Amino acid sequence: MEQKNVIYRFQQTDNIHEIFIFDEIRKTGPFNWDTWQYEDSETSAKHFKELLDAIPETDEIKIYFNSNGGSVDQGTAIYNMLQQHGSYKTGIVMGGCHSIAFTILQACDKRIMGQGTTAIIHDMWETVSGNAADLRAEADNLDVAMDSCVALFMQRAKISEDELREMMHKTTTLSPQMALEYGLIDEIGVAPKEETASDVKLQEVLKENEMLQQRLKNRTEHQKQLAEFYQLTHKKEPETDCTGWGAFFNQEGK
Repeated sequence: MEQKNVIYRFQQTDNIHEIFIFDEIRKTGPFNWDTWQYEDSETSAKHFKELLDAIPETDEIKIYFNSNGGSVDQGTAIYNMLQQHGSYKTGIVMGGCHSIAFTILQACDKRIMGQGTTAIIHDMWETVSGNAADLRAEADNLDVAMDSCVALFMQRAKISEDELREMMHKTTTLSPQMALEYGLIDEIGVAPKEETASDVKLQEVLKENEMLQQRLKNRTEHQKQLAEFYQLTHKKEPETDCTGWGAFFNQEGK
């Protein structure tokens, strides 16, 4: 199946694995009206498990974010799987990293937000139907889930729990500067893409080609100089008139 939500790429030369979360975090994909079944989601915990199982823990993972969030249980499972994986993980926010997507970012060893990006933290919400007892029970469940989420952020946050809860209750949009100040990221700004071994090899080939072209140019110039020198040293003298008639006619022309 063509990947749409998560694009996974492996750079063999550098042992760097790249994962792109550019869609909603969800358990199932869109409904296929041809098959009357839901397609597999590439932002599900199940899909992430398949990706992480294939990555050696001695390698590095870079996760790029541009997502408005989605399913709390799927995102929390992804967070914990990333935490358990032994690789060094770098999370890079390329656009928006909102709601549960920002929670997943917290699992990374290094958390980076690019310039102009945003993060959103807020209280969890749920759509539920039922009687009064059902609604009250669901509210209790949300309170427990919120406690777990707050505890997760507080592992690295530089603000108090009360401040964090207040920002989540109001639904707060964070700039990179704010997130850095609150201890929710580690760096601002996406560094230029590192050169891979193939990039370095290409630069070497281009440099060698440039040197060869310069040598050829120098050789051509040298040959041209030799040709000019040969013409100067082998210049043919004009023939003289040994009969004397030339002088006679030159005098006649005066």
